[in-house]
Amino acid sequence: MRSYGQYCSIARALDLVGDRWTLLTVRELLLQGPCRFTDLKRGLPGIATNLLSTRLKELQDAGLIRREDAPPPIATVLYSLTEDGLALEPVLKALGLWGLRTMAEERPDDAFQAHWLAYAPGWFTTDADPDAPPEVIQLIAGDQQAVVDVGGGQVRTRVGRIDDPDLILEGPPRAILGLLTGVIDLDLATALGLTAKGRRNVLARLKPATEKPAAAPTRT
Repeated sequence: MRSYGQYCSIARALDLVGDRWTLLTVRELLLQGPCRFTDLKRGLPGIATNLLSTRLKELQDAGLIRREDAPPPIATVLYSLTEDGLALEPVLKALGLWGLRTMAEERPDDAFQAHWLAYAPGWFTTDADPDAPPEVIQLIAGDQQAVVDVGGGQVRTRVGRIDDPDLILEGPPRAILGLLTGVIDLDLATALGLTAKGRRNVLARLKPATEKPAAAPTRT
């Protein structure tokens, strides 16, 4: 394994997870849970089969993932995160929050998948009114669909469709994710092609996690 050769925790961390595709492989295992090789490859559009094999071997050698033979009817190898691998979740959340500032442009060749649509609200927003009744938002981006459940102080997301949601947001990923994460407002999202059907006030429940907390009182 290549190393920066520095006695620095950042350098040591990048020795393990700094190569291309490594953190995205961890992302898929965080989002999907234990995965077959084919599940991982499907969740990483553009990665070559031999490179994915190499990254999985490196992550296994580093103690970040485990490789187990699943019993029938699956009867295949499953990859999952170890405790050290799971500890990367807040790192990826922080990196994703930082990366929201780069999401103003949706490049025409960018791949997009439903479970990416699902994880963003859960990772990057919070429930602004935890005492209010639960509410549900259906997200539709082309053939990708996800559900956002807001209630009890939490935002939970999943891939799929639900009957009778409180609000339906349909349009390009840039418009949906930008609106939900507070990068753009509803007017701009609409100009980008988003349609909102139902109770638009549900959007007020989603507070971007990027909001800065109030400053602590100064001690005298």
